[in-house]
Amino acid sequence: MEIELKSQSDDEIVFIVRDAEVPFVNAIRRAAMVNVPKIAIEDVNIIRNDSAMFNEVLAHRLGLTPLVSDLDAIEGLPVPEDEGWFEHNGVAFSLNEVGPKVVYSKDLISSDSKIKPVYDTIPIVKLKDDEELNVEAYAKVGYGKNHVKWMPTTVCAYKQYPEITFNDDMDIDYECADACPRGVLKSDKRSKKIKILDIENCTMCKSCERASINRAAANGAPDKSYINIGYRENDFIFRIETDGSMPPKEVLLTACDKLSEKADKFISFSEKEE
Repeated sequence: MEIELKSQSDDEIVFIVRDAEVPFVNAIRRAAMVNVPKIAIEDVNIIRNDSAMFNEVLAHRLGLTPLVSDLDAIEGLPVPEDEGWFEHNGVAFSLNEVGPKVVYSKDLISSDSKIKPVYDTIPIVKLKDDEELNVEAYAKVGYGKNHVKWMPTTVCAYKQYPEITFNDDMDIDYECADACPRGVLKSDKRSKKIKILDIENCTMCKSCERASINRAAANGAPDKSYINIGYRENDFIFRIETDGSMPPKEVLLTACDKLSEKADKFISFSEKEE
């Protein structure tokens, strides 16, 4: 198996996996979504809420506010499988505001300087004149398999690597390039060929192939296409995007560690049975 990094930023990583199989790549995707620990607000105590927003909606918004959850932030905090997780209060947050104003995520005051909202400008509730909001909240470590608020990824997906071929025994169909909605193809009549500009941007929608089939059918050659869209069976383009709570590379590495732990359990079980 070969891995090639295509791009990496603070909240996104794109890489290519070659010579792998769908179940393996999909296992990494699932682990990254549901088995990576993340911090989110779990318990909300609403002391006073004069706003027009229901208490349940307010608590829901607080729970979905991304909190810094990198390895340094969650170190030492109990995870759901630890004994005493339910009894543990978690990281305390307070929110005490008086209107008129829009209450933003930056107004959440944390008891731990390392654990705070990722973004300061997430609107939580709007208060009118003299309306008061007094809330105590507690954040805990959890997993995406239990609730979406603990899911670190906003995008975690893969697609098989596209493959584009041409039928050289047919006349060049320059117009099929214009049917591509993503600008992957370009007609070059000077060199008498169709250029592939960015094959990794191809979604394999086959718009170009259908357009070529329709033109061929109009010319008396049904079910024939100058261009063929397919994919490499064991090559994949993988993309992970996070909500900013942790770097995407950290999500990927933690997901791989979780898969390794599960494999070790199977090995230990097999050895005991023998």
